[in-house]
Amino acid sequence: MASKKTTTKKAGPKAAKKPTKTTAKKGPKAEAKPQGPRHPFGRVKGGHGGKEALAKALAATLAFGDEDADTVAGRLKTASNTQLLRLQRVVETVKQKWGSREKLIEAITSAGKAGKDKDYVAKLSTFSLPRLVDLANTTARRARA
Repeated sequence: MASKKTTTKKAGPKAAKKPTKTTAKKGPKAEAKPQGPRHPFGRVKGGHGGKEALAKALAATLAFGDEDADTVAGRLKTASNTQLLRLQRVVETVKQKWGSREKLIEAITSAGKAGKDKDYVAKLSTFSLPRLVDLANTTARRARA
């Protein structure tokens, strides 16, 4: 059985009040920088206007060989927002460090001392841009060691 609920409180000794601490007043807060969205959808939407616009911007750089930029853009429209943002970082890295895909391949062959091997250069031209950037980073690391 349940016990009867009581409505009276037990009277106990009151705790002594603690003296309040006085803290120095802080100055005005600095204005916070506006932060953009953290999730990939928000970053794509805010920075580029949408997935289609980002896919079109990346397609011209990522298309190589006999591929058409429109077909590459069509494939990129189905890619995830995270993947599109990663590809954008790769494209920006290539433009800043090497300038173009051909100069990137040239840098890989010169760092790896395989510039005379025509078959190797032909094989490199079939690689995707992210794979070439990764290869360039590893060959540069090997050259320093």
